[in-house]
Amino acid sequence: MVDAMSIMGEAAPDLNQRIAARVRELRAARGLSLDALAGKSGVSRSMISVIERGESSPTAVVLEKLATGLSVTMPSLFETPAAAAPSGPLARRDDQPQWRDPASGYLRRNVSPPGVPQPMQIVEIRFPPGARVAFENGARDVRLHQQVWVLDGAIDVTLGVERHRLREGDCLAMQLDRPTMFHNRTRKPARYAVVIASEASSRR
Repeated sequence: MVDAMSIMGEAAPDLNQRIAARVRELRAARGLSLDALAGKSGVSRSMISVIERGESSPTAVVLEKLATGLSVTMPSLFETPAAAAPSGPLARRDDQPQWRDPASGYLRRNVSPPGVPQPMQIVEIRFPPGARVAFENGARDVRLHQQVWVLDGAIDVTLGVERHRLREGDCLAMQLDRPTMFHNRTRKPARYAVVIASEASSRR
């Protein structure tokens, strides 16, 4: 069996370039300057510039802030640019991009086919023992709903001041409109699926 860390070490540069191209593409499509995106996301102009050049391995927290500023979901940042995106409704297992968060060590796999015009996305997460990651989840121009379905192990999910202990088979529905933290307090890895759906927000 090939070691997952070795695979991610080989794939990281390619994914960094893909993220760089997507952030540039999305920022341009929205007519945002580096300064404007910095203001909307809370990520510094210099950090965004480094990310757009593919010279940084941004953390999940930074990517979530950028996704918020660009009014997209975080999985969207791992898709190939529109001009290069493959067409078709099928994503083969070997073609689904995997990425490891350099801060928490969690491994995420984008399961959904890229570029398909549907309002939901599926992601699989492998969360190491003791890992913790916290997202600010600021306001977006779209309303995001998320369900977390635990496949193996157990995790704690905190939404604002509410904490939920999820065990194998449990499923939690939430709206991404407040700070959210994921924490594996156990000594065993956890694996869970995340389904994200978007809808237009009435916020002006």
